[in-house]
Amino acid sequence: MEAKKQSSNDQLLRAIMEYYPISVIELELNGKIANANHHTCELTGYEEYELIGMDYRLLLSDEKIHANKCIEERLVQGKATQKATYFDDKNGLRIDLQMVIYPLMKDDQLERVVLISQDVSDRRRVNDRIRYMSYYDDMTGLPNRRLFLERLTDLLDATRSADVGVAVAYMDLDRFKLVNDSFGQDFGDMLLMQIAERLTRIVTEYDFVARMDGDEFIFYFVNISTEEEALQKGKQIVQVLDDPFILKDQPIHLTASIGISMSRGHQGDARQLIKQADIALSSVKNKGKNFYQMYSSEMSTKSLERLTLQHELRKAMRNGEFLLYYQPQVHMETGQIVGAEALIRWKHPEKGLIPPDQFIPLAEENGLIVPMGEWVLEEACRQNKAWQQAGLPSIPISVNLSMRQFLLQNLNEKVGQVLEKTGLEAKYLDLEITESMTMDVNHASNCLKELRELGVGISIDDFGTGYSSFSYLKDFSINRLKIDRSFVRGIMEDRSAAAIVASIIAMAHHLDLQVIAEGVESVEQVDFLKAHSCDEIQGYYYSPPVPVGRIEEMLTENVMA
Repeated sequence: MEAKKQSSNDQLLRAIMEYYPISVIELELNGKIANANHHTCELTGYEEYELIGMDYRLLLSDEKIHANKCIEERLVQGKATQKATYFDDKNGLRIDLQMVIYPLMKDDQLERVVLISQDVSDRRRVNDRIRYMSYYDDMTGLPNRRLFLERLTDLLDATRSADVGVAVAYMDLDRFKLVNDSFGQDFGDMLLMQIAERLTRIVTEYDFVARMDGDEFIFYFVNISTEEEALQKGKQIVQVLDDPFILKDQPIHLTASIGISMSRGHQGDARQLIKQADIALSSVKNKGKNFYQMYSSEMSTKSLERLTLQHELRKAMRNGEFLLYYQPQVHMETGQIVGAEALIRWKHPEKGLIPPDQFIPLAEENGLIVPMGEWVLEEACRQNKAWQQAGLPSIPISVNLSMRQFLLQNLNEKVGQVLEKTGLEAKYLDLEITESMTMDVNHASNCLKELRELGVGISIDDFGTGYSSFSYLKDFSINRLKIDRSFVRGIMEDRSAAAIVASIIAMAHHLDLQVIAEGVESVEQVDFLKAHSCDEIQGYYYSPPVPVGRIEEMLTENVMA
């Protein structure tokens, strides 16, 4: 009976040795391999005859496994132990193992050692992938926010007692959303990868760059002694983006806004430095972008004020605190009002009238610009219809479209719904877009064609300052160009500005487009524009933007004149 039991155990052991996917190696005490199962051969790439007699240390990473006193003592005592190690297979590839080291005893003496190993390479790769995803940006390959914060924390802890300066630079690409909207997210992702590659060129082995989120990147630079040196790093970041990127064989010029904070020794922790750099970044963006700036304590106060204003802006939308002012558009030859531009104002219950340059950028950042723009469109159309019903002249009302509105897939439907709701004929609505909105020529052409089919007028605002060119105008369904005020302002002092204005007027007329000059403030400018046959003017020379009551008076005077 005992013999049968022994035979059964032997068969079970042989079955496990041959068919179960584990490596079993039997070692002599001198480290030579005395026996190895079939799975060991598959795992290592060696034939059985190559393994027998081989020193196991040629396979295992831990050449001192027997020299480990703790393991050796357990083996002598007849106790098994475990450890993580790995084989190097015949081709030199690493195979991660979870190993049990089991002693074979005879008369209480260690006779041989058995290594029982399971391949955990897949598990390690999964763990490595999880770790990578936890600490690295999958698209650009750069470290992510989490790893940056940990590394910066470690760096500041290590330099706490030393006089080592650390600068943090928080970077945000300017108008990157325009690229995404124009070319698609896939091309935007390709561009981000190109940007990431360039950014790695300006970091040393001691510095660090990471992708925070979207089009935001962050750096820390070590051994920065002065603010001048920190600002120099900001300049390097700007310069590395100078050369154009190429998308769809088209050169794309990008700029960046950068906020910089600085720590020396015990001053500041990682989160504080990042927050200060972010505040400085917001300050740069508010001042016009495409620059770099050091953090100062005054910025925190302004940042809080901005945050408060952003909260109040949402309340204003709910409470109906917005109103429209109107700026007349005047025919150059007759002096008659032939149109008006609707311009939004915020009547704050405590602060009074807030100009648009203080809240429009906030609305663009937090997404309120779309509902705000829809309100402006409907209110302007409603008011224009009311004027007509009151017997005032029927003139087109101009409404500015934001980039987000223009990129809506159903813009023509929304405009059509507003016209139907207010009862205004389409010919009395003029929509103004900027040149930057025409960057994606296909979308712009289709969108403008749909709007023109509704019967509304289309003007390109701020012409001469954006991405478009005269060659595109023949493809766009537009009615007129608005010459940007920056050119009009300089026509009497700057010969180049005067030449540009004259050229725009001549070329527009050649394309059968009307031309309106905005920002007209002096009689000299009026005379110049009249001499070059500009069709209409808009500006403080005739009238600033005025409340609805005043524009009604002007329209009444216009009828009586």
